[in-house]
Amino acid sequence: MKLDIFQVDAFSQTVFGGNPAAVCPLTEWLSDEQLQNIAAENNLSETAYFVPREGFYELRWFTPQVEVDLCGHATLAAAWVLIHQLADAPDVLRFATRSGELRVTRQGDELAMDFPAKQPQRCEPPTGMLSALGIEQAEVFSTDDYIVLLEDEAQVAALTPDFARLKGLPKRGIAVTAKSTQFDFISRWFGPNVGVNEDPVTGSAHTSLAPFWAERLSKSQLTAEQGGERRGQLRCELKGDRVIISGHAVLYLQGTIYL
Repeated sequence: MKLDIFQVDAFSQTVFGGNPAAVCPLTEWLSDEQLQNIAAENNLSETAYFVPREGFYELRWFTPQVEVDLCGHATLAAAWVLIHQLADAPDVLRFATRSGELRVTRQGDELAMDFPAKQPQRCEPPTGMLSALGIEQAEVFSTDDYIVLLEDEAQVAALTPDFARLKGLPKRGIAVTAKSTQFDFISRWFGPNVGVNEDPVTGSAHTSLAPFWAERLSKSQLTAEQGGERRGQLRCELKGDRVIISGHAVLYLQGTIYL
């Protein structure tokens, strides 16, 4: 069996930026074991698979270790492949996922993803989490991830977490964020629980970060950058209970998988 594979750098206008995702178009679903094995072999933070249906696409995402409920950058990458590499893509792409229906629209040379918004709530940090991040004290909030608010973006850039100590926390991951001078906010995201110590750009985390910063900055349209050594840029717009997350993507690799 031969499968097409594309590797796309999402949330970047140039290769070697943003967050790389593998995309495998399928005509029918492979077994869960095969899907997971391919993702492990790719060894990227996410591998996306889609299957066309009448008027929409079924879409699933896998880290090297687990299937996840929502992934922004791999959705952006999958939409880019549909629009730029495959024929007859509609103007609005509809994806059926474990997080419900997601829509991606082409807007000039950007792609805009329509995701459900999630409002973080203040919480007490789990024992040892802040010290494992190398932080003495910070406000902590909770959604799918923990959100740690720092006063200075330089603090975020300087973090060197102890990933072994972060593994096993009762959330998907940890987003550490601060107000920025060049952007509205910056962040880094750590997810050893799902086999990704640091994700360069986590679109799904911005379903919480965008409402979080929209409230603090009293604005509905925000610019953001995420990452440590490797970074990517996003635009976020809060629309009621939805977040429009927009960004660029660029093809790095195209090839064939042999099973």
